Amino acid sequence: MDKNEIGVGPHPEPWPTDEKYDKDLLEAGDRRNVVDKYRYWTNQAIKEDMQSSSHKLEVAIENHQHDFNIGTIVRNANAFNVSKVHIIGRRQWNKRGAMVTNRYLEVVHHESVEGFCEAIGASREIIAIDNQPGAENLTDVELPPSCVLVFGGEGPGLSQEMIEASSKMIQIEQFGSTRSVNVGVASGIVMYQWLRENSL
Repeated sequence: MDKNEIGVGPHPEPWPTDEKYDKDLLEAGDRRNVVDKYRYWTNQAIKEDMQSSSHKLEVAIENHQHDFNIGTIVRNANAFNVSKVHIIGRRQWNKRGAMVTNRYLEVVHHESVEGFCEAIGASREIIAIDNQPGAENLTDVELPPSCVLVFGGEGPGLSQEMIEASSKMIQIEQFGSTRSVNVGVASGIVMYQWLRENSL
């Protein structure tokens, strides 16, 4: 095997017989970008195991344009093992940036903000992440244990309807010349801050 090749080669025999293992991967090798624990596991087995240890946090994304950052947000959601990702608006989104991490997450679609809010109900607090007027600084607030962090598109941000549906709006303080950080970067910052406050 090439030293620079990702993953691991064929599993030495005898092969494990547990149903969580993928026979094709055992035979051919596992070149996926997964942690060692999940080598040779089926995608479904990985998804189920992650769900069993996922955090209470959920993430939502308003999808109104062809935004490459959605994939980055989904990849961050996988890295921090959130329990669910909501896509609001257009069903189709650019998955390239997710690097197939969406296969291991529960990703659900809602046609509208109204439909999303109905699905969430009173189970979780909806927190808007944007820097529009009225936003509170991330360092000045506590993120609730059971919530949905909602992100908008790069440029337009969140819709007014979503902001009105949220209990509060939070912004990441800026110290340079630009008025905002990339939404994919912002998602990673806020998710990690939630983990620091509620899990780590």
